[in-house]
Amino acid sequence: MTSLAFVVNGDRVEVDAPGSRRLLDVLREDLGLTGTKEGCGEGECGACSVLVDGLVVDSCLVPVSQVAGAEVETVEGLRPTIAETPFVPIPGSAEGLDVLQAAFLETGGAQCGICTPGMLMAGRAFLASGAAPTEEAIREAIAGNLCRCTGYTKIVEAIALAASRSGAG
Repeated sequence: MTSLAFVVNGDRVEVDAPGSRRLLDVLREDLGLTGTKEGCGEGECGACSVLVDGLVVDSCLVPVSQVAGAEVETVEGLRPTIAETPFVPIPGSAEGLDVLQAAFLETGGAQCGICTPGMLMAGRAFLASGAAPTEEAIREAIAGNLCRCTGYTKIVEAIALAASRSGAG
C-alpha cells in the first residue's frame, strides 16, 4: 500500500492504495464518488471520464499513482459559479445545477444516464478550452464518449447551449 495525496473536486484527499489500482475504483469505492461510471473498463466508451489537471482521461485506464499531486474533477465537482446563469435549483435543496448540467436537462441530452457523467466532463473540458462551439468542434470534443440512446444531437445541443450561456468560445 502507498499513501497518495491529490485534490478531488477542490478538496485535498489522501488514500492508501496500491499505486496500480485504477483511479476509477479509488474514486467510487474509497472516496464514495459514484457519479463516475464504469462502462467497458477498457477505455473505449468514456463513461468513466474525469478531468485530471483539466484534461479528459478514462479513469479506468489511469493508475491512481499517476494522479499523485494532481487535481481531479468528477461529475460531483460540477457546481454553479456566480457567473453562470441560469441557476437551476434542485427541488428540496439549496444546491443547483451548473450551466452545463442545466443545458443537458433542458435539451434532453441525458437519457439513460450511463454516458452522462463522462459527457458532462468532456463538455466541461470543451467549455474550458475556449474553442468556438461549432457542431464539428463539439462532436470532436466528445468523440471519446459513446452514447447508445441519444444519437449525440441533443448532447451537442446541450454543450452549445451551455457555451452560449457561459460566454465560452
